[in-house]
Amino acid sequence: MKIGMNMLVWTAHVTHEHYNIVDALKETGYDGIELFLGAGDAKLYSAHGRHFSEMDLGVTCVTCLTPETNIASPKKEFREAGLDQLKWAVDMCSELNAEVLCGPYHSTNSLFTGKPPTSDEKKWSTEMLQKVAEYALPSGLILTPEALNRFECYLYNTMEDLTSLVEQVNSSNLGAMYDTHHAHIEEKSQSNAIKHIAPHLKHVHISENDRGTPGSGQVNWNEVFSSLKEINYDGWLTIEAFSRLDPDFANAINVWRDFSPAVEIYTEGLQFIKKGMGI
Repeated sequence: MKIGMNMLVWTAHVTHEHYNIVDALKETGYDGIELFLGAGDAKLYSAHGRHFSEMDLGVTCVTCLTPETNIASPKKEFREAGLDQLKWAVDMCSELNAEVLCGPYHSTNSLFTGKPPTSDEKKWSTEMLQKVAEYALPSGLILTPEALNRFECYLYNTMEDLTSLVEQVNSSNLGAMYDTHHAHIEEKSQSNAIKHIAPHLKHVHISENDRGTPGSGQVNWNEVFSSLKEINYDGWLTIEAFSRLDPDFANAINVWRDFSPAVEIYTEGLQFIKKGMGI
């Protein structure tokens, strides 16, 4: 099992200027970091990959889609653009030597039609993800789509929803991601949800109900940690928390205040996970 820290606390676009933060995370005891893939090019991500490898830090990535690259859109040109965007993300993961590409890229988050999901929308999403999985297969990258809460997504909200997607895609390199923040809103039980998704679970976000320091809020962490141990989960446990340090990104995801100091999130969060998992 490995513990990671998502860099979105500080920025949606990691550059060399953020290496001091990465150094601090390594010194604190993290096994790796998670980067958001949006801006940047192969040259930047290749340099990052070499640097993090030299530091003996693992890398995972997260990405999302815009309305014009929505792979669940009725517009074919949008679906094709989304496929191209996700192929680009796969390529950047290769430059980074990343192990996992997670995120709500089964559709576009915070984009709503005013209706429940249709069978066509799910079919289009599945078809595009099958193509992405096939494209990513030679690289060894694991794809882990993410279910979001109802206020951010209408296509896939629960582990039951996500199970249906993973089984429809039916690719060895596409699994599921579990996010404790979204599950706190949508699931009846963290324990039952984790056990339901267990056969497909490849990535976990440790995220408090308010996106602050893990352990400081209302998530039922006893259920989370005991269930992860019960299913013998041995992948990444990555803290995902948000702040106002990157105003553009914060505005885009409706973060209007700092929930916890960044240094508290990554220092106390790491110790909380280790204690909860008994490692």
